[in-house]
Amino acid sequence: MSKNSPTRSLAEKVSFSISLFLVSIIVALICYTWITGDTNPPILSISTEKTREVNQQYYVPFTITNSGGKTATSVEITAELATPETTQFGRQEIDFLSRQETQSGEFIFNQDPAAGELKVRVASYQEP
Repeated sequence: MSKNSPTRSLAEKVSFSISLFLVSIIVALICYTWITGDTNPPILSISTEKTREVNQQYYVPFTITNSGGKTATSVEITAELATPETTQFGRQEIDFLSRQETQSGEFIFNQDPAAGELKVRVASYQEP
């Protein structure tokens, strides 16, 4: 350095030190997560909640959870309601379900699910 170069003020030195410390912490956390991350495939589970009726339509809420270590994309959920009169099908697709994430949705039927057999399941998924 030449004698004509400006010296750094105390405020500049402190702010640089804090910034360097924060960036170092972020890099360390990313490396730690990368090294110790869960590599299990997606583990998808689904549960339904109490059916509600609105305007002669039956809404069946569901919750899907990915308890695995990897993300699942294009998660397809199917529902089948078999009553004595008819069988109804429903299908939903969730674009993205990251690890340890939960999402909710609802299937809508014309028949009361209590009057038949309702099967809700995860049909498929893709890994990104």
